[in-house]
This record gives sequence, structure tokens and C-alpha cells, in this order.
Amino acid sequence: MDIHITARHFKAHESLRTYAFDSLKKLERYYNGIVSANVVLSYEKAVNSVKRAELYVTVYGTILKAIVGTDDFVKSIDSVIAKVERQIQKYKSKQRAKKKSVIRKTQAKP
Repeated sequence: MDIHITARHFKAHESLRTYAFDSLKKLERYYNGIVSANVVLSYEKAVNSVKRAELYVTVYGTILKAIVGTDDFVKSIDSVIAKVERQIQKYKSKQRAKKKSVIRKTQAKP
């Protein structure tokens, strides 16, 4: 899996980058077909400093996207990864259903 971490309009600390990298590596246990993952960290508002994390995961055939804004980057990263985990599980179940329907169609034909 190819991982890119981008910080918009600020310099992300190395500990934040390693936390995001390690958290993204855990997505591989849910699905091996992840091609790439892009994380974009930014500030949504300058006044209240809402930290925003965007995650774009490319799998075979589609792109999964999640955006979360909280008061801390670690919380934002955790929330965005949880959202993408649910999307991956849904994607996998759809793929399995497609494969089962193809198998059923070929078995029904004599």
C-alpha cells in the first residue's frame, strides 16, 4: 500500500505523521487490495482551530473517502479511519455478493 500524508498550510510534527502512518497500516488487515491511501491534515477554521483529517483510500475499482473535523488531530485520524473501515467492510461484502451471484449463474446453466 502506498501512503501519502499531506499537511495543508502547516508543518506536521513527525510524531503526528508516524501516528497516521501506523494507523493506516492497520487497514491492511481488513482488506489486502488497498492500492494507495492519502491523508490530508488541515485547519478548518483559524478562530476555533478545528482540526480536519481527510482520507482517500484507493481500492481496485473505486475510491473510498472520509472527512472528519474535531478539536484534535489524533481524534480526527481515529474517526476517519473508523469510517473508512466500515466502508471497506461494506465494499468487501458487495464484492462477495457479486462473486456469489456469478457462481450461482454458472452453476444453474447445464
